[in-house]
Amino acid sequence: MRHAFLLNRRRFLSRTSAAFGAALAAPTLIPASALGLNGTIVPSERINMGFIGLGGQGSGHLLGGAWTYVPGGYVARNDVQVLAVCDVRKERRELAQARCNQVYAQKFNQARYDGVQACNDFREVLARPEIEAVLLALPYHWAAPMATMAAKAGKDVYCEKPIAITVREGRNLVETCRRYGRIYQAGTQQRSEYAGKFRLACELVRNGRIGQLKEVYAYRLPGAFFPTPWASDTSRPVPAGFDWDLWLGPLPWRPFAGAAGHALPGCFIGDVNWSPHHYDIIQWTVNPDPAAPIEVTYENKGNRPETAVIHYRYSNGAVVHSTGYPGEPVGGEGGACFVGTEGRIAVERANIVSDPAGILKEPLRPGDSRAYHADSHSGNFLECVRSRRPTICNPETAVYTMNAILIGGIALALQCALKWDPVKAEFVGDEQANRLLAYTPRPPWRL
Repeated sequence: MRHAFLLNRRRFLSRTSAAFGAALAAPTLIPASALGLNGTIVPSERINMGFIGLGGQGSGHLLGGAWTYVPGGYVARNDVQVLAVCDVRKERRELAQARCNQVYAQKFNQARYDGVQACNDFREVLARPEIEAVLLALPYHWAAPMATMAAKAGKDVYCEKPIAITVREGRNLVETCRRYGRIYQAGTQQRSEYAGKFRLACELVRNGRIGQLKEVYAYRLPGAFFPTPWASDTSRPVPAGFDWDLWLGPLPWRPFAGAAGHALPGCFIGDVNWSPHHYDIIQWTVNPDPAAPIEVTYENKGNRPETAVIHYRYSNGAVVHSTGYPGEPVGGEGGACFVGTEGRIAVERANIVSDPAGILKEPLRPGDSRAYHADSHSGNFLECVRSRRPTICNPETAVYTMNAILIGGIALALQCALKWDPVKAEFVGDEQANRLLAYTPRPPWRL
């Protein structure tokens, strides 16, 4: 037996050695993409990503669109590898999967590529250990819960607005990102894009070019969430391929009653869609003490919802007035006007102007303070995934901005004055307002 074993072993080693020698002698074909040639990046240097939510915003990020500012979207980037796409609508995820596989087949010079998985349930994406980061472009009520679950699953997160729809879920998001050491970027692209107009306004105001900052006009109203019960006899069959139960997620159950976009009718007052962009810039510029109380007051001289104004008074003396565009109560794209003792600066995506005009003509001086600089919002996210430094709109910053919108929305709904304690994350002496800081999620979505 021992002799036979030794013969078999020698025969095995001999054959293996011969095969190995032949392999060394034969030419080896290694794809250029595996070596980082032809402008590609070696697989070990690419960030493996999953994309959850493939509507207009999500597919724009993935495949190229108005909010990516990079031709071809993330799938065209050499430093990213898309591994999974996910949506509760079958047609969306299958279209995204086919488009991504087509892009990679062309990029890697292959007849066929099938490395992009399509999922209905986002938990399949979060369960894959090789996926390092996710981009979330979701219905409003899913933003904070899913971002929190992703961080807990060890993923870095780029999340589109509105970041959170209640104060409590926003606080939970911040604590979870800290606990698990995750990178988070909120989709408030005005900090990084638009030729730096918003950053310039921020730096000029911070460096006293308009004197002492006194007032800010925000041309969007704040907003808040109210999970209203189902109060209609209308219901329709759920379209084929649409997971309505998963779309609802933590919201109270209700029958399907038509096309669902970002939100259900009656669940929101004010604006939680566009306002995060502009309040983010305002608070970046006002630069308030994040631990100091904020006083919020309600005013409505016209006694109509569209004529309401919310006033915020910060500890550094700045007062922010939140309303619609003059003459356009519902607001256009919004923007902000900063008024100081020696001038004013107004900024929106298309323009930045000052009074006097010379404020914009004098460049920043070497000794002037500078704001966090990024020229690409998606690029900043990917850089921070690699470096592990905070993004330009990290979770603390994003949630602080969203809290201002939500507490102003609660004042708008209750039509009253409120005092906000950001350390305790609650209103001072107002239990009615405090009851609006959270809602009870539908099982099993309680974090």
